[in-house]
Amino acid sequence: MLANIFKKKNTAGIVETEMSFMEHIDSLRKHLFRAALYIIVVMFIVFLQKSYVFDTIILGPTKPDFFTYRFLCSLADFMCFEPAKFEIYTRELGEQLTVHLEVSFYLGLIVAFPLVFREFWLFIKPGLYTKEQMVTKGIVFVCTALFLSGVLFGYFFIAPFSISFLASYDVSSQVKESVQLSSMVDIMLMFTMLTGLVFELPVVVYFLAKLGIMGPVFMRTYRRHAIVIITIIAAIITPPDVVSMTIVTIPLCLLYELSIYVAARVYPKDEIV
Repeated sequence: MLANIFKKKNTAGIVETEMSFMEHIDSLRKHLFRAALYIIVVMFIVFLQKSYVFDTIILGPTKPDFFTYRFLCSLADFMCFEPAKFEIYTRELGEQLTVHLEVSFYLGLIVAFPLVFREFWLFIKPGLYTKEQMVTKGIVFVCTALFLSGVLFGYFFIAPFSISFLASYDVSSQVKESVQLSSMVDIMLMFTMLTGLVFELPVVVYFLAKLGIMGPVFMRTYRRHAIVIITIIAAIITPPDVVSMTIVTIPLCLLYELSIYVAARVYPKDEIV
């Protein structure tokens, strides 16, 4: 895979000449420029929607009427919970502007992810053999779906649980709860962007299995270890109760099982024991 990444192909897919190093760099530069342009355009649009972005999206999980709280409460009374009330403040003069730009950039990256990843794939694709291109058909859609699913899962489930727990935790009644704006945004970004990347696990396993590095046998052998690690992670990022931990653990375990299935499909058959 990628053995012929420096080769140039015509429209029929036939190799004509090898790309020089500078041609390769020039091609990368064009793709990076277009990817950056997509992010900047979306970032500019998001920047103009300041009130909606912060009042509805960023600060949404801090409000009792947030979708997650209402949804869980509709399922059962014992699943009802609300975030603790706290004040959000800034310490530096330009903090609000800095945070506004930061949020606009990351939301621009999330929204433009399909186009950004497409540019990355268009750069990699010519270096693949015809058979490899056929096998990886639809990878842009799959990666986009997994990434956005992870972002939404982190936003609607992990972030509300974590914010509720962290805001309600106290060491003394004399300590008043207040949160710096940049800290709030960092928590939201951590639980959305990182979860989006974690949800790309099946794709990572796909390529590792395709290269013969990680197979289904290895993943099944260490399934229990993986489940323990997933459970520990879920316990750390959620409040200390069984319900919230289970809500986070189950999707991650299903994601691991999906990765095993993917590995079994593409791992070299003669190497499976």
